[in-house]
Amino acid sequence: MYVLCALLSWSRSQTIEKMLSRLMSSSIRSLDRECNCTVRLLDDSEYTCTIQRDAKGQYLFDLICHHLNLLEKDYFGIRYVDPDKQRHWLEFTKSISKQMKSQPPFTMCLRVKFYPPDPAALKEEITRYLVFLQVKRDLYHGRLLCKTSDAALLAAYILQAEIGDYDPGKHPEGYSSKFQFFPKHSEKLERRIAEIHKTELIGQTPETSELNFLQKAQMLETYGVDPHPCKDVSGNPAFLAFTPFGFTVLQGNRRVHFLKWDEVTKLKFEAKTFHIYANQKEDKKIILTYFAPTPEACKHLWKCGVENQAFYKLEKSSQVRTVSSSNLFFKGSRFRYSGKVAKEVMEQSAKIKRDPPEIHRAGMVPSRSCPSITHGPRLTSVPRTRRRAVHISIMEGLESLRDSAHSTPVRSVSHGDSFMSSRGQMVDGSEASTSAVISDEAYSPSDSVLPTPVAEHGADMPLARHINGAPCSVDEEKDSEAGALKEGHAGEFGPGRRALRMVKSRQSQSSDVEELNKFVLSVLRLFLVTIGLLFALLLLLIMLTESDLDIAFLRDIRKTPEFQQFHFEYFCPLRRWFACKLRWMGGFLVSK
Repeated sequence: MYVLCALLSWSRSQTIEKMLSRLMSSSIRSLDRECNCTVRLLDDSEYTCTIQRDAKGQYLFDLICHHLNLLEKDYFGIRYVDPDKQRHWLEFTKSISKQMKSQPPFTMCLRVKFYPPDPAALKEEITRYLVFLQVKRDLYHGRLLCKTSDAALLAAYILQAEIGDYDPGKHPEGYSSKFQFFPKHSEKLERRIAEIHKTELIGQTPETSELNFLQKAQMLETYGVDPHPCKDVSGNPAFLAFTPFGFTVLQGNRRVHFLKWDEVTKLKFEAKTFHIYANQKEDKKIILTYFAPTPEACKHLWKCGVENQAFYKLEKSSQVRTVSSSNLFFKGSRFRYSGKVAKEVMEQSAKIKRDPPEIHRAGMVPSRSCPSITHGPRLTSVPRTRRRAVHISIMEGLESLRDSAHSTPVRSVSHGDSFMSSRGQMVDGSEASTSAVISDEAYSPSDSVLPTPVAEHGADMPLARHINGAPCSVDEEKDSEAGALKEGHAGEFGPGRRALRMVKSRQSQSSDVEELNKFVLSVLRLFLVTIGLLFALLLLLIMLTESDLDIAFLRDIRKTPEFQQFHFEYFCPLRRWFACKLRWMGGFLVSK
């Protein structure tokens, strides 16, 4: 009896241990299936949630839109940066964990992916407010480039929207300098912002100021621009961007190319090379070619172009087709835009009927994108003779273009392989009009060192240049160059020019090697594809000759001695061996 009780207690303890171990293992597995996500919103607040590892991007996006009470959500997207510092848009039809190359917790950002062509046509105020936050961020980070007069008005609209009417008791002299609309402020610009805010915007509500801000920004050439740094075929730096109205190329302080979405026929990339095919007036076909820094950046550029073209150009989402990045027989990427198009979004927004959701405006507070800087950098340290020639600070790590009118060669299909430049060499006079000056300084957006408009200049005022890191006018630059040459032709400029020639020669050598590698890879791919096709044709011929088809040319092949030898010495033994193996596998499966 004692032994029986001991056995029963032992069995119960074993059962309890098994149950506990199962519970622990299941809880551990559930924890392994979950991960934390932090999404930084447009007002720099953060939304943190826990999702399943196999959750798709659409699930996370719906959570954020529900948190924001946002219905017009098709203009927005979730952006993340991989460990290689390459930006990506989260694809909503794919698993989040498969897209992220890093380990959880995941960090992402909510951003405007498709800028509305007319912000005033947005149905709800909450959508317009989020677009306002994005465009304000673009202004701060240098993506929205404009002249100084426009910049002062835009900053005044932001000031009116976030602090209200001017109050002498609350806003002392120089109050606009405490807020950072741009990374650096000049005293003249601050005075102009305060003057507009005091006199021209009295009585405007935050909603009205935000709408006026968006309507003013919408008229700028760089509205909706998400720049992709590239180089043209001549090696000149350029920024490629997709806007609500078409594809644009920015070089220096000019927009050198602009193609409407109806004119763009095809977007293609291979490795680091990006091609844009377009048809313009009088059936003139052009091909623009640019080179991205990395293949991953080029693929991201291509996918952004495919999505923007589908969103703004098509009438219905049912017209969206899968796009391939390469020609026949060559490995390439395939991509299909999975969202709604602009016309469908507008039609769906018109059906929204609900009370306007409450908007919690954050106000002008210290943040990552627009910090309040009581002691922010100002241009008073620049000498007065040079201060008035300073425009917008340029991107750190990139050389500013010494000739702001650099243009991109265009390969014309209708005129052979000749190269044309939009700088006075276009056949059309209308093409030259696309090379429009968009600002007083080179377009160089950055996330750290950001452009700031400083002073307005007339058309005859020379553009600012930089010598040894200090801004100066063109005349001062010429004087400094002449002084350096007088000191002895072998000073700074001699070695500098020799170094520049060496760099250019190295670049040409590397480009030649790259072109040779591309040619070898193309030939190798073609060879492998040819071998594969021949092998497939051989298998098909064997199947046809060994079949029961009674065709004249098959009968002739079966009567040849070579076929008879192949049939009895190779094909029949191989068929018996396969049949034996299949019978053995069938018997093995039945016995189990």
